Parts: sequence; C-alpha cells; structure tokens
Amino acid sequence: MPIQIDDPHADGAHDDDPVALLAACHARIRRYGALAVRLAAARDAPAHEIAEAAEAVRRYFGEALPLHAADEDEILAPRLRGRDPAVDAALDTLHAEHDEHKAPLEVLHAMLSDLVLSPERLDVLRPALSALAARLNEAFERHLVHEEAVLFPALVRLLNAEERRAAVAEMRARRAAGGAAHVDLLDR
Repeated sequence: MPIQIDDPHADGAHDDDPVALLAACHARIRRYGALAVRLAAARDAPAHEIAEAAEAVRRYFGEALPLHAADEDEILAPRLRGRDPAVDAALDTLHAEHDEHKAPLEVLHAMLSDLVLSPERLDVLRPALSALAARLNEAFERHLVHEEAVLFPALVRLLNAEERRAAVAEMRARRAAGGAAHVDLLDR
C-alpha cells in the first residue's frame, strides 16, 4: 500500500488575510496528522516510502508547526488580548494547549527520526506510533476547532485591516529570517 504524501502546495493561501493563512496551516496540520496515521497503519510499504513519509511528518511537525504556534502566541495573541474577555480566555487555553502538545511531539519526532534511518522498524514502532498519532490528531482537532470558532472570527471582528496586514507581514518576516532551514508554512 503506497503511503501517499499530499502536495504541500495544494491549499494555496497566498494573500494577506491572516484567517486564510491560518486556515491553510490548519489544513496542513490535519493533512500531516493523517499522514502519520497512514504511516503507522502501512503494511508492506517499501522502505523508501516509509522513510519519505516519516521525514515529511517529522519535518512538518518539527519545523512548521512550531512557527504556527509562535504566530498565534507571539503575533496574534498580543494584538487580540484585552479586547474581549472571551477571546482572552480562549487565548489562554490555546497557549496552554500549545505547551501540552510539546512533549508528545518530541516523542513523535524521535519515532519518526528512527523510521527515517531504519524504516524496517515500522513493525516494532507501529503500536506506539499508531496510538500517539491518534492521540495527537484528537488533541490537534479539538485545538483547531476551538481556534476556528473563536480566534478566526476575533481576527476579523477585533482587528482592523491594517492590523491584519501587519500581522501577516510579521509572520512572513519570521519565516524569511529563518532561512532555508525552516518550512515556510505560509506558502507551503
């Protein structure tokens, strides 16, 4: 069974709308989470497909996802904070969840690194990888749905067009400063 790695450019989002950019990021989080699940479930896949899928998931969750979380915590939250108590509470929850995701993502990174170097270990790692991928996907889905329900409308309702453009410019500048070592999740 081939382990399909989706086209990272399929969702677009090349404008200056932070909601569109975040929605595209959310689509990638879901896509790479699903790829981790497919990887764990793969049977009789060629070693190179296992290694490629593991590297794709490892790179996304190791490089792009932290940038996305930092965008929310360091660029968007300061612009939104103090304008609506319900949004402030949601920002606190979302930030705490970013912290809660770090430890399981480190374990996932280690497993995926192992598979990149030794794809034949998939059978040994399968139970743990499958359980971890499922738990992370559930946690991500709760988190993303909360963001989409509260943060997305708040960006439109509470920030003016100039504030939204400035936020997008900061997100893009962060990635440009990171150089080639970082996945540009805004254009990927």
